[in-house]
Amino acid sequence: MWAVFALLSAVFAALTGILAKLGMEGINSNLGTAIRTVVVLVMAWAIVFATGKHTGISDITTRGWVFLVLSGLATGLSWICYFHALQIGEASKVIPIDKFSVVISMVLAFLVLGEKVTVTKVIGGALIAAGTFVLIL
Repeated sequence: MWAVFALLSAVFAALTGILAKLGMEGINSNLGTAIRTVVVLVMAWAIVFATGKHTGISDITTRGWVFLVLSGLATGLSWICYFHALQIGEASKVIPIDKFSVVISMVLAFLVLGEKVTVTKVIGGALIAAGTFVLIL
């Protein structure tokens, strides 16, 4: 089931870049990011309340809060940079560079999370990196 959600994530991420490029014509990229963020915020809290998961807030540890806040800051900075790049650059070049985050995430998963490095993962990451560079040239 995780693969279905991962695929849906990829589809929605692809739509994000294209829809944002279309929607940001004539507006500041930071304003566009702020509007998008409000939509994400409302949608996320609506899902939390609709599924009754809001009761779990008190179960979050200090460590959990710290890493969720840091993740939120990283997300915000990523979105600000992404939408500015998208506004001033070609979507066909900005989007592949943004997706290079897959390779960076893999390396961090190995180094920080201690996930197992395999030949298959290294080859796959190298192919993604090579594909990114081919697409932006």
